[in-house]
Amino acid sequence: MHFPGKFNDQLLAEQLKRVSLSFLVDDLVVKRGGVAGNISYALGVLGLRPVLVGAVGMDFADYRSWLERHGVDCSGVHVHDDVHTARFVCTTDDDMCQIASFYAGAMARARDIELGPVAERVGNLDLVLIGANDPEAMLRHTDECRQRGFAFAADPSQQLARMDGPQIRRLVEGATYLLTNDYEWGLLLHKTGWTAEQVQEKVETRITTLGEHGVQIVARDGSELKIGVVSETAKVDPTGVGDAFRAGFLAGVARGLGHERAAQLGSLIAVIVLETDGAQEWRWERDRGLERLAGAYGPAAAEEIASALPTV
Repeated sequence: MHFPGKFNDQLLAEQLKRVSLSFLVDDLVVKRGGVAGNISYALGVLGLRPVLVGAVGMDFADYRSWLERHGVDCSGVHVHDDVHTARFVCTTDDDMCQIASFYAGAMARARDIELGPVAERVGNLDLVLIGANDPEAMLRHTDECRQRGFAFAADPSQQLARMDGPQIRRLVEGATYLLTNDYEWGLLLHKTGWTAEQVQEKVETRITTLGEHGVQIVARDGSELKIGVVSETAKVDPTGVGDAFRAGFLAGVARGLGHERAAQLGSLIAVIVLETDGAQEWRWERDRGLERLAGAYGPAAAEEIASALPTV
């Protein structure tokens, strides 16, 4: 939904303990979403074959069809007929600030899913991205990755607010990648009590997105990369931009790109989503994408990234 104003104009500092607000919105659009769906969709569009794992409700049939048409393997999705699929209800104001509610629904059943049978069915798992999900499921899947030797990416995002320090430490330790935005990074340090240096001892690579300031990539040895953004043509909807970056980055890594080039590809996919109304409404246009990469990072970067991109 869109609120034609600014949330901060409606909030009174002296009344924050008694907030009772209703925002008259001027638009309502229902879109496909969810971090797993957004990332899987983008990976499929970029020519990979991601395996989606999660718990959904009785209303998933149309969404399944959509994802499978775009290259997503949904064989790891567990369907429960007595609940609805998780839903994120979000209102965005004119400053692109957001107020949202989240209904978990079937997501709470994800804690019953085991990754081992998924791996047996589809073959070796190159990387398991453990994104925002039922907290117990996130912990279970992280533990299982360590036990089975699956490389995993820790991407706790919204669930950092829900989890305590010991749970977050359990999610992070041993990760190939730790993915957060800059606010989440600060929250993670605060809740775990770790220093940045201590986190680097626990993970191979930390990736922190910085909004319009790009992305920071820090390796275990302390070496750092800073990658700028691809300039946007418009700011239409910020929902799903972080998911888009993750998909572009992981697609690049899966296709053999180094971290710098993979992050540049992630930045391109992120800005395409920012310019689109909906996290899964964008389409891949190879020539235009390469043109924008060359404009942002130079022809050599675009040429190298081109080798990792679908030809259509």
